[in-house]
Amino acid sequence: MKKRLLFLSLIVSFVVSAQAQMAKDSLRSHAFSLGIGSSHQLDTYLSPQNYDGVQITLMRETLRMTRLAERRISFQTLWQGTFSHTSNATNTTKDWGGMISYDAFWHYNWTPTASLRLMAGAGVGGELGFLYNTHGGNNPAQGRLAIDLSASAMAIYRFHLGQQPFALRYQAYMPVLGVMFSPQFGQSYYEIGQGKLNHNVCLSQPANAFSLWQQITLDVTLGKNVVLRTGYLCDIRQSHVNNIKVHNRSHSFLIGFVRYFRLMDKKQAIASSLIL
Repeated sequence: MKKRLLFLSLIVSFVVSAQAQMAKDSLRSHAFSLGIGSSHQLDTYLSPQNYDGVQITLMRETLRMTRLAERRISFQTLWQGTFSHTSNATNTTKDWGGMISYDAFWHYNWTPTASLRLMAGAGVGGELGFLYNTHGGNNPAQGRLAIDLSASAMAIYRFHLGQQPFALRYQAYMPVLGVMFSPQFGQSYYEIGQGKLNHNVCLSQPANAFSLWQQITLDVTLGKNVVLRTGYLCDIRQSHVNNIKVHNRSHSFLIGFVRYFRLMDKKQAIASSLIL
């Protein structure tokens, strides 16, 4: 238990220190997206049945080109919030769920052509959420808490149709090692609250918690610094630990916008103000 909590604290401290080092980036984009789609859920701690319904996703992304390795290192953050409402096949029981996740990625960039950018790297992230079952009996709700190290890849292809510029992007990331919270099958949260822990902090990896996040987007330039974004999001999160099977497989249509900024350090800002 102590080793797993130490692993968790090391990940958090690494992210905080790395973000401080990235504070002087000069190129940055911010994207805000709304996703609406379907969710297929299972949590055998609450019910042995599958649940299907609607999921709403809100996502905020920041992408920065850093000064590391001659601007070949980019830094990306993803905030994602989801809300789901699902029901079983007979529509007699419903699930209500919510989750907030945060991921930070560092990618090395290649540009094989002027139009194509390839990116590969690693990241760290965490999620916090819940699932509530309307007929859950003594255990009506299940908590979600996990921190992971992930492998990530991205490709961006820029092209024109007439005079209109477009950008087609694909990104995927997969957690490869982490820690997660899970009760034992049949163990109540009251017992956990009383300090009766039973391997409730578990190591996670693809063999017992295979998850995959994928996104395809198309950006259309509307103005000098504003871009319309549409796309598709596939978010698969699942685990099988402590004799409990959990999965949430969602597919969503995305729509949002992107804004681009050029940041200046203090000397550049002074020079710019003198020119103005």
